[in-house]
Amino acid sequence: MTEYLIIIEKAENNYAAYCPDLPGVIATGPTRKETLELMKEAIEFHLEGLKAESLNIPEPTTTAASVEVSV
Repeated sequence: MTEYLIIIEKAENNYAAYCPDLPGVIATGPTRKETLELMKEAIEFHLEGLKAESLNIPEPTTTAASVEVSV
């Protein structure tokens, strides 16, 4: 099992997500939960395609952190 970082952004009417370690793998959905589910499917589909073409599957390297700032 491999874990990839997903970035989720709230848009005006939906959510959008992408995976920095897998350029071009994106998804949008009406809710955060649905967007996450769609991203999981998109990543699995992308990785299956790479396997089918005998291409290397990128290792996850991206990490994330949050910092508190005073405003």
